[in-house]
Amino acid sequence: MNSKVSLFVVVFSLFSTLSFAQLRTPAASPAAKLTQTVGLTEVTLEYSRPSMRGRAIFGGQDALEQYGDIWRTGANAATKVSFSKDVTIGGTSLKAGAYSVLSVPGATEWELMFYPYSTSDFNAYVKATPAATVKVPAQTLSHTVETFTMDVNNIGNDGATLDIMWENTLVSVPFGVSTDAEVMAAFQRMMDGPSVNEYYAMGNYLFETGKDLETALMYVRKGTQGENARYWNVHREALILGALGKYDEAIATAKKSMEMAKAANSADYMLLNEKAIAQWMKQ
Repeated sequence: MNSKVSLFVVVFSLFSTLSFAQLRTPAASPAAKLTQTVGLTEVTLEYSRPSMRGRAIFGGQDALEQYGDIWRTGANAATKVSFSKDVTIGGTSLKAGAYSVLSVPGATEWELMFYPYSTSDFNAYVKATPAATVKVPAQTLSHTVETFTMDVNNIGNDGATLDIMWENTLVSVPFGVSTDAEVMAAFQRMMDGPSVNEYYAMGNYLFETGKDLETALMYVRKGTQGENARYWNVHREALILGALGKYDEAIATAKKSMEMAKAANSADYMLLNEKAIAQWMKQ
């Protein structure tokens, strides 16, 4: 073989290898991801979707998934469901986070297990203890679902169902969210008004930006007039008084902050107050 032929063979082989490496083919069980809001909770499903392709899916000896056997609830990697807030499933509370879903199909009832998600390998969960287990009836559909499907349906403010459909089987797993409790807590916070820290933050912002010093003083004093006043809040009050030209009040307030800082062993704030007092004494 001459050198030109050899070079052609090498180049053709390299081109063929690179072309093959870049070739993409459809997955037999393509991945799916969906996110659904239930009340104030985000629910995200990540799973793979096998199709029937003429196969019997659940039940008999020739079926793909035997009744009573544990199943990954999908294909390929472990199926994952994530909740942005705490939920309840089968009377069990689940903390916000991600869970792997395994199931045991049955002719009339399915058992579903939710495991704290740690790996995409579903085998890692088979012998683990689930965080929640629920049994739900198996329903017969009037039509055939060719491709395995999971969805979030029957959505209400306080819950929904995690639905699993394939072949002519449907199972619905109810879960609850705490929308009402969250809304009522937020409503109560609104009725109670801003917290001391929120008032301080607003006052500090007005002072730093020089927008409205009188209002800044009013807000900061929301946190300095009570028993739980902090020396840094009192120091801020003194600075606002000084900026307003109320030097006598500023000095008295700075002395109060300095005593509080001394009791708390805060040398930094003791020094800050001393410097502020010395400056205002010159006015």
